[in-house]
Amino acid sequence: MRSNRHDSSCATCRTRVPAGTGLLIGRPGSWRVTCVGCRPTAPPPGDHAGWHLGPVASLDLETTGVDPLRDRVVSFALLDDQVERSGLVDPGVPIPEGASAVHGLDAAALRGAPAPRGALTEVLDWVQQVVDRGVPLVVFNAPYDLTMLRAEAERWGLVQPDWSRLLVIDPYVVDWGIVRGELGPRRLTDVAAYYEVELANAHDALADARAALEVARQIAARHVGVGTATVEDLVTDQRRWYAERADDWNRWARTAGRELDDPQGWPLITAATVRRSA
Repeated sequence: MRSNRHDSSCATCRTRVPAGTGLLIGRPGSWRVTCVGCRPTAPPPGDHAGWHLGPVASLDLETTGVDPLRDRVVSFALLDDQVERSGLVDPGVPIPEGASAVHGLDAAALRGAPAPRGALTEVLDWVQQVVDRGVPLVVFNAPYDLTMLRAEAERWGLVQPDWSRLLVIDPYVVDWGIVRGELGPRRLTDVAAYYEVELANAHDALADARAALEVARQIAARHVGVGTATVEDLVTDQRRWYAERADDWNRWARTAGRELDDPQGWPLITAATVRRSA
């Protein structure tokens, strides 16, 4: 969560909150400040059974930018109950300084890394194995990573997985479905902190994949309706939540002249209108 930039008062207890000492919650156009003592906390874990106690896979990509249709993959991480694999990819294009500042990967770091055709074939084959096993795949802000992966497959003429059978669990969307956007910015770092999940090296693909997987499990453990739902029903719920989140964002974005999101763009989009939230 972000800190308040200006002196304010806590929206809950009304105590004074000096700049930089409180937390910003709410949504664009209706931000509120809370003191540390009143910060929102997740409910405790339950002991119910559910999909979170079984095999779950996780995928994360780091990239050259924020456009999932045009930018390129520079690193990946693949996690499931059988494998934990990460790797670098030489994107074949310059890496903007802004992207390198986020994930720490520049031309020197990627020198000698595999070309996209070979590296991404491994990723795509693994995704198909996840599909064939019927294992849910955790991807934080799935429309970004999965659309990026599909675009890369199309760019290099690679065999794609059966996207229609992929069972995606997107902690970004599930979290929104629970808190309805009322807790402020919800990047992976924010959601991990809320659910008490350690994320020591944000924007490292392996660290992010591990954290996203544990966040998904914690959400399911702490919200019985999520944990006990079938994964198929949860996929349906996420489509609805994503559409509602996009509509909510778009109402504000139209007044602010910001880019719109595609309400039907989960877990894959057809236009570059998804914002990077990881």
